[in-house]
Amino acid sequence: MDFIATNSTTLLQPPQWNSKPAWKLPGWGEPVMVAMILFTAMVLTRRRGYRVFGRPSSPYRSHLDIAPDSARPSDGLLTYYSNSGHNGEEDDFVRTTKHHRKKKYCSGISFDTPDTSRFANNMHSRMLQRFPFLIEMFYWTTNFLFYRMTSTLSQRMFASTGIWAVAQAHGLAVLEAEEFGWSSFLFPVREREVQQWFTRGHQDALSTLNRAYALIHIPGTVGFIAWYYYAAPSHSTFATVRRTMTLTNFLAFLTFIFYPCMPPRLLPAEYGFLDTVRHDDAQSVWMNGRYVNSLAAMPSMHFGYAFTIGCTLLYHSGNFCSPFEKKEIGQSGFWKLFFVVLGIGYPSLILTTVVATANHYFLDAVVATLFVLIAFACNETLCVFLPLENCLFWAIRAAKPVPTTGQRYGYGRSRRNELKSPVLVESHRTVSGQRFGVP
Repeated sequence: MDFIATNSTTLLQPPQWNSKPAWKLPGWGEPVMVAMILFTAMVLTRRRGYRVFGRPSSPYRSHLDIAPDSARPSDGLLTYYSNSGHNGEEDDFVRTTKHHRKKKYCSGISFDTPDTSRFANNMHSRMLQRFPFLIEMFYWTTNFLFYRMTSTLSQRMFASTGIWAVAQAHGLAVLEAEEFGWSSFLFPVREREVQQWFTRGHQDALSTLNRAYALIHIPGTVGFIAWYYYAAPSHSTFATVRRTMTLTNFLAFLTFIFYPCMPPRLLPAEYGFLDTVRHDDAQSVWMNGRYVNSLAAMPSMHFGYAFTIGCTLLYHSGNFCSPFEKKEIGQSGFWKLFFVVLGIGYPSLILTTVVATANHYFLDAVVATLFVLIAFACNETLCVFLPLENCLFWAIRAAKPVPTTGQRYGYGRSRRNELKSPVLVESHRTVSGQRFGVP
């Protein structure tokens, strides 16, 4: 990578940094912030009218007493069938099939899974039914654990050659591709030039970006998931976004393992980048520790999440919805403009932040965007894990809760139509034979 030393990419003098370190958020600040977001989301999305304690509702109540839409979004893209026949009497049908195994169909493949409805009145099952957002918390905890594994796996894979040297070579290769590759026209501005603009006369603004880099990624993404679970017009719409982000994660995690990439701030000083985040002591508590992957610049998941959130906000504005969901969202002109501005401004802010703080290259954001688009096109492939999820619920002796997303738009508004027992959800699915929304 001698090209760096012979052209304009090398600085004669490193950029100067004269600002005082910013105020450091206490180590407990971010966990408390995230916990408050999750707790608030649990309360706002709770199933109203459903009691965790007390005498459980009758499991044999007619499925007709349930709001038809309340069960719609729970296990989408699958059709539920019982192994038994239907004799035309719904109550008898529920009694005779409630403990039978279920067949689930996904992408033309049939899966025989246990019927977890028998566990509907277990205490922890009723807790999940009261607070269905707990399932989303489990999903994202699983994602976080997979991320934690990427550093260990990558280090073992490149143990013989030394992961630091490999990651540095990959980082320099990214700079070379941006400046001399076939796609160099996409990068008229260099990362170092962006950081220089801030370090030479706009250091207070850069201190703000350092803090934003540390605080927005985890709390901001968790806050978005919590908000959209509540605000989405249907669980089908929400789950598409959640699956897209999850699949983007796994594509990124594989890249982190097989293509470790050093961020600009960790390159040798002669390449002209400063680690302003560390100078400001603005590192996130979620991004420190033994299992954090500091050599995971490619792709930028900061921008990948921001791009997904931005697209979702543009969609939520109502300007790009289907006619059906426009009626459900019913945004006023002010809120349409608000979501459009936020949908464009948020990814732009994050892109500026990750580049100005020398945590990512422009190419990282481009690859993250491609991963998001691929994940969105293929997001339904994650439905193949539904049988495994059902087996997990069987193992913990719990019935899968019905999501409450969309209830503020009319689903289950009347208390007499709210869900009385998770058993009814299974019977309603089996009797009606509907194809529901998404998992």
